[in-house]
Amino acid sequence: MTSLDSKISHAFAKDGALAQCIDGYDEREVQTEMALAVGKAIEEKQQLVVEAQTGTGKTFAYLISAMLSGAKTIVSTGTKALQDQLYYKDLPLVKKALNTPIKTALLKGRANYLCIDRFRKLQQQGASHNDQVEHDLIQIKRWSGHTLSGDLGDVPGVNESSMAFSLVTSSSDNCSGKKCEHYDDCYLLRARRLAMDADLIVVNHHLFFADMALKDTGFGELIPSSEMVIFDEAHQIPDIACGYFGESLSTKTIKELAVDISHVYYSELKDTKQLLKAAEIVQRCSDQLRLVFAHNGERGDWGQALKRNDVKGAFEQLNANLDFMYQVIKISLGRSENLDNCFERLLDVKSRLDKFKSGDKVGFSFWYEASRNHLQLNISPLSIADKFYQHTKTLDSAWLFTSATLKVDDKFDHFTAQLGIKSPQTLSLDSPFDYQKQSLFCVPRYFSEPANPNYIDQLAQTTQVLIEASNGGVLILVTSFSTLNRLQAKLVNQIDQTLLVQGDDSKQALLNAFVEDGDAVLLATSSFWEGVDIRGDALRCVIIDKLPFASPDDPLLKARLDDKKKQGVEGFDAVQVPQAVISLKQGAGRLIRDVNDHGALVLCDTRMITRPYGRIFLQSLPDMKRTRDLKQVIDYLEQL
Repeated sequence: MTSLDSKISHAFAKDGALAQCIDGYDEREVQTEMALAVGKAIEEKQQLVVEAQTGTGKTFAYLISAMLSGAKTIVSTGTKALQDQLYYKDLPLVKKALNTPIKTALLKGRANYLCIDRFRKLQQQGASHNDQVEHDLIQIKRWSGHTLSGDLGDVPGVNESSMAFSLVTSSSDNCSGKKCEHYDDCYLLRARRLAMDADLIVVNHHLFFADMALKDTGFGELIPSSEMVIFDEAHQIPDIACGYFGESLSTKTIKELAVDISHVYYSELKDTKQLLKAAEIVQRCSDQLRLVFAHNGERGDWGQALKRNDVKGAFEQLNANLDFMYQVIKISLGRSENLDNCFERLLDVKSRLDKFKSGDKVGFSFWYEASRNHLQLNISPLSIADKFYQHTKTLDSAWLFTSATLKVDDKFDHFTAQLGIKSPQTLSLDSPFDYQKQSLFCVPRYFSEPANPNYIDQLAQTTQVLIEASNGGVLILVTSFSTLNRLQAKLVNQIDQTLLVQGDDSKQALLNAFVEDGDAVLLATSSFWEGVDIRGDALRCVIIDKLPFASPDDPLLKARLDDKKKQGVEGFDAVQVPQAVISLKQGAGRLIRDVNDHGALVLCDTRMITRPYGRIFLQSLPDMKRTRDLKQVIDYLEQL
């Protein structure tokens, strides 16, 4: 046993560091096993892939091993919420237990920090906003007087999705860099400096891959080099990484550029009326391009969209007026430092927009996404395996990839192939929970398949019966907003319990309300399939509408399926099934979060039983007691 192994084993022992720091500490064999494997990976600079099921205690396992090893470590989490939890809750506890003076830092992306320059300019302009934005800006102003970090996540009383945040943050496009008069006080730079000096840095996957893409272009790094890189919630990496190894351009970026050029006209160059005219025309053209798509948003294949006359016309009009703006600014170059900076941004916008004149390139998917206010054009690689493999080779580091959901059909092959990970060490750790005693799983008999017109009515009736049996405490996870809206309409006047619905409030506010009520019903989709940790009696039943296959209309998925077809591979088995298996494992994992939890999981999709691929889904779920009889589930819930 090495010196590090001995330190790790002692930390997790019954009388070790954690036991002395945590009341009611219970030694877990699987947690120590993972910690020792992480320690070995650090010492031997291995790539280690670990599926650690719920209850394993993987966070403490990797934190303690990394800190005891003395290796400079980057920990990357799936979301900002997990990032904050790890930094403000888990890390302080581990530091206290180990009694170590290790330097730690929290680093987020640019859009999370107050930009002093943009905030002051906004106040000087005195522009009018709607009541909610005005309220949020007042809250930000009060908070800005005493914040040390500038992290907008700390602003009290402001929803995380507030439009006010986009007004007071910078982007890589509009940041003035060293030319900014507030450069020395910049919150973002302060956070980066602290990260450079830290022994352990907590980031998120978006920031990690933004940094990796920057290094790929030869520009400066946001994240320092390290001896250990840890990816928690690693199942999210392939999809997130794809977004950073392509190209994207939003009409929001173009409009922000036009607004900044207008500001230069009003504050410095009022004798150049063409400047204002060009800015106003570009703003209008950006809006017109957005408006040729559905009002409530849509996404699709950009190459196909360009064949439409209205899309092609609006796109060409925007290009032409960006050329006009280019000619206008060129005449005034050298008269204003701010305008010169805008000119550089314009060149970048034009360069990126040029790439979307054609909607086709081998190995890439061209797609668009129209939100309520903006249109984003994207070019995404169909695979990042080669790129990621090359990156891991250039860093002389150990790597840990861990999540509760990495295996498909009891193998890691799907995950490792997506990232180009070759011959890694692998470890699979079962949950310490007794699923046979703590839970019941049911795929009800005689259910219509999801494509049947009667399916939604049957789903609503079954859901209502289960809510009555459990007296609430139900989380309903559906695979689309369409199903969410239809199910909400059918349940809203049919149940006595409080019905909470995704979209009515922030995710955290809904979860808090659900727990505080104790007997509520929460109806949700998308982001609630993972990162939801409800322990105790507040959650007694999870209902899932159907197997979570990605929409066949998704342009990136279609491109991947076409690519597999060219390779002679069945895309459904190679792409759609593995993705859906991971998603289902995440959704099912919401039910049992503690050794004292009990509950029922009901999947209303008989394809799990009737289709050949159902075996893979069934095998991927925890070893729950199983039944096809809905009456058994009703009796079970009534007893709870």
